[in-house]
Amino acid sequence: MKTTKIIYWVTTGIICLFSLSAIQMNSQMAIDGTNHLLIPRYLGLEVSIGQLIGLVLLIVPAVPARVKEWAYVGFGIMYLTAFIAHMAIGDSFVPFGMMALLFFGLLLASYISFHKLQAAKK
Repeated sequence: MKTTKIIYWVTTGIICLFSLSAIQMNSQMAIDGTNHLLIPRYLGLEVSIGQLIGLVLLIVPAVPARVKEWAYVGFGIMYLTAFIAHMAIGDSFVPFGMMALLFFGLLLASYISFHKLQAAKK
C-alpha cells in the first residue's frame, strides 16, 4: 500500500506541477502555442483555467472521489486532444506527440493508483 501511495502522489504531483504552467496563459509563448495549433484564443484560456481547477481537485485530499473522477476525465481529454492536434498539424512525434502521451501515461498511473487507494479504504 505504501508503494501505491508513493506512485499516486508522485504521478499526481508531476501532473499538477505541469498544470501550474497554465498560470502563464496570457504569456506570448502561450499565445504563440495556441496560434500554432490553430486553436482560438478563448479556447486556450478555457483550457488553462480548467487545468488550474483540475490541479486543485486532484491535489486536495478532501475532494470527493466522484469529483476527482471528472478531473481525471478532463485531463485525459486534454492530453489526448493535444496529441491529436499536434499530429494533425504535422508536428513531429518527438517531442510534441510523445510529451502528450507521456503525461497521459502519468495520468493513467495516477488514476489507477487512486482507485487502488480508494479500494483499500473500503
